[in-house]
Amino acid sequence: MAKRLTEKQREEILRKFREGYSIDLLAKEFNFTNLTISRNLKKYISNQEFKSLNTNNRNKKKNFFINQKKLSDSQEKNHSNQQVNQQKEWEKVDSNLNLDLDVKKDLDFSPFTEIVPLTEEIENLPRKDFSSVSIFEVNFPNVVYMVVDKKIELEIKKLEDYPEWHFLSENELQRKTIEIYTDLKAAKRSCNKEQKVIKVPNTKVFEIAAPILISRGISRIISDDKLIAL
Repeated sequence: MAKRLTEKQREEILRKFREGYSIDLLAKEFNFTNLTISRNLKKYISNQEFKSLNTNNRNKKKNFFINQKKLSDSQEKNHSNQQVNQQKEWEKVDSNLNLDLDVKKDLDFSPFTEIVPLTEEIENLPRKDFSSVSIFEVNFPNVVYMVVDKKIELEIKKLEDYPEWHFLSENELQRKTIEIYTDLKAAKRSCNKEQKVIKVPNTKVFEIAAPILISRGISRIISDDKLIAL
């Protein structure tokens, strides 16, 4: 059974999210997926507040890395200046004392300055596009459910329509996707008056129909907290 967030963990996650923690950092700290963190946050706050805080927190994280880069560049420049000054000092000593070359080699050394390491999690955008798993590596349950319109047409969305997946890159968010549900109640909650829930008793159909879905521009399936690549 998948572990669930406790009420205390939810409250702490919400507090830290409002204080500026990114979803990536919260997922790492509490050992849950980004999707689980996003879904639990949206139970407590509106979608508008979620999007606003998520954008602000990502910008804060980006600014943090920019400042760290400036700090590293400044420290590197100081390091270089120290080396130049040290070299001048040795040249002065050499001139005054007329040191032998071999003695100078023994005395010469290269000082260094320790650069403070980054303590924040480093965002690696290229890796985010590998958040999906191949359909041939997924163990589907025996039965799943889908939301369709009254004419049995699939509900097709882009990944950008799912706030919990906004940590993906812009290119990935433009992919068309369909969603399947392992829980009937969850499927019904996502269904409006113009739609209905259908039962898919044989999940092998997704592997069989993958070429057809791809021909319609659909390249991803969302299932709970998984992103499945066709």
